[in-house]
Amino acid sequence: MKAKTALPAVAMTAVSMVLTLAVVVMWLGTVMPWPVALVVGLGIDGGWLATLAYERRLAAQGDHSNAVTAVGWSFGLIATGVLVAHALTAETSAGAWLAVAWLPLAAKALWLVHGMWERTALTPSALDSIRGIQQEARDEAAVARARLRAEATTEETRLTAVTQAGARVARVQAKTAATLSRAWSTLATARDGEDTGRALTSVTTPVTPGVTPRWELPVWGPTEPVPALEAAPVLTDAELDALVDQIRHSQTPALSYREMAARFRASGYSASEVRLRAAWKRVA
Repeated sequence: MKAKTALPAVAMTAVSMVLTLAVVVMWLGTVMPWPVALVVGLGIDGGWLATLAYERRLAAQGDHSNAVTAVGWSFGLIATGVLVAHALTAETSAGAWLAVAWLPLAAKALWLVHGMWERTALTPSALDSIRGIQQEARDEAAVARARLRAEATTEETRLTAVTQAGARVARVQAKTAATLSRAWSTLATARDGEDTGRALTSVTTPVTPGVTPRWELPVWGPTEPVPALEAAPVLTDAELDALVDQIRHSQTPALSYREMAARFRASGYSASEVRLRAAWKRVA
């Protein structure tokens, strides 16, 4: 991984040094002896390379010097200035020489990028740890999303089932209410009919002349618990006979069996239908 940033910087440095040396020798060789021009070119490249080497040494030690960096950039600017001046004074191919004048500064920029990479580089074990943490976070996020989707689907299914069950219950209740309403209406019509009294008079034993007993409609709706259904002490035959006779003659004219039985049970007493009829027969 280190070679990916170091090799381009080294290549750019070599090209820029060779180009600077060649330009200095060709440009200054016309006004001075070429050995002197060669020394000037090697001086520029040597100073640039020396400051670069010292910067690399400080970076390897985890240190940095602003003065050395400034000197290195100065040599880079000098080399670039020499190339630009040669391109402006060249009689031929001025544009081509000007196009490569940026190479020294580009080489310095590549070494700056390489230094930044070194300061932020991590070991393979650290990179593996980071990848493991990222993978674990992705796995947890995927599991959480799957759990949320499953819970949402389950809740949707439950609500659908509850809604459908509630709709079925509502339909059954509506149908039952309609049936009860029709039955109650039929009973009410029969109870209020003209022939109801004569039919009851013909089947009811002793009934007071001119008085037609009425029967109550069945209760449609919630009912209160009847106190007579609660546990009560068992009566003997004598006590039962006396109680039946007392209830029967508690009103004038004497009550019928049905009226007496209703008052008997409403008073909280308990007796089977067989015993109660037997007591009625004995008393009446």
